[in-house]
Amino acid sequence: MTAVIIWASDKAVSMIEIGILIQKASGDRVPFLMDKVRLSLERSGAPEPSIAAILPVIKEMLRPGITTREIYKKAYQLLKADSKHLAGRYKLKDALLELGPSGFPFEKFIGELFRRQGYTVEVGTTVAGACVTHEVDVRGQKGHELIMAECKYHNKRGVNTDVKIPLYVHARFQDIAAKMADELERRELHFQPWLVTNTRFSDDAMQYANCANLQLLAWDYPHGRGLREIIMETQTHPITCIGTLNSNEKKKLLEANIVLCREIADATYELQKLKIPAARIQKIQNEAEKICNQSTH
Repeated sequence: MTAVIIWASDKAVSMIEIGILIQKASGDRVPFLMDKVRLSLERSGAPEPSIAAILPVIKEMLRPGITTREIYKKAYQLLKADSKHLAGRYKLKDALLELGPSGFPFEKFIGELFRRQGYTVEVGTTVAGACVTHEVDVRGQKGHELIMAECKYHNKRGVNTDVKIPLYVHARFQDIAAKMADELERRELHFQPWLVTNTRFSDDAMQYANCANLQLLAWDYPHGRGLREIIMETQTHPITCIGTLNSNEKKKLLEANIVLCREIADATYELQKLKIPAARIQKIQNEAEKICNQSTH
C-alpha cells in the first residue's frame, strides 16, 4: 500500500490510500479516503491532537475489503475513550438508525427539526384528501408556507429509499392539495410536500422528486443542507447519541416520548424511573448538554 500526499503551502491537504478498496454498507467497493475520516472527526468537534492520534491507528488497520463499519467503530471507540460527548456527535448517523423500532420517534425528531427552524408543527395528524383520508407524519406552517412531510425511517445502513416511495407520496399529497385548493388560495398559502429519510435516496427517486416538486431531505441531501447539517445547526441531536445511556434505557426514553438530547435536562423523573443512580443521571445530563453545545470540545 502506498500513499499519495498532495502538498499546498507546506500543508498536506489530501491523502488517498492507493490500492485499498473498502466495502460500504450497500456492498459497493470504493477507494479509501483518509480525508473522509478526518472530515467526520472534524465535524464532531474533535481537536487536532485527537485526530492526529486516531488517523495512524485507522491507517494501520486498513486491508482490502475492510468495511466502512469497521473503520467507523474503531474511530468511534478511540474518540469515546478521549471524549464521550464528541463521540456522541461523531455517531450521529448511527444515532438516527437507532430511533426505532417504530418510526414514530423519527417522525417526532423531524418535527422538532422543523420547529427549531421556526415552523409551528403537528406530528401524526389526519388530513382529508379529495378521494381518501391520509395520515400525515409532520405538518408545519411558517408564515405563508404550509408543509406536510412523509418520513421514511430505516434502521440499517445502506438502505436507500427508491423511486416507488416518492411516486406514492406525491400521489398522496396531490390528493390533499386538491381537497385544500380553495383554502390554500383563500389563505394565500404555498403548499410544499416533503419526503424525509434518515439514509439516502436512489438516483431515480431524486430525479422524480425534483421533477414533481417534492422536496427531499436525507442524511446528506440536499448537498450542504442535509439532515447532518441541519441537526448540527439547530443543535437537535437525538438521545441515541448519548454514550452514557445503554440501549435499553434509550428504548425506554423513546417510549416515553423523549427524543432529543435537549429534553434530557428536564427528564430527571423519567431517568429516576429507570432506577438510574443520581450521580449517573448527572453524567447523562452533562453529556447531553455538551453534545448539543457546538462550542464544547
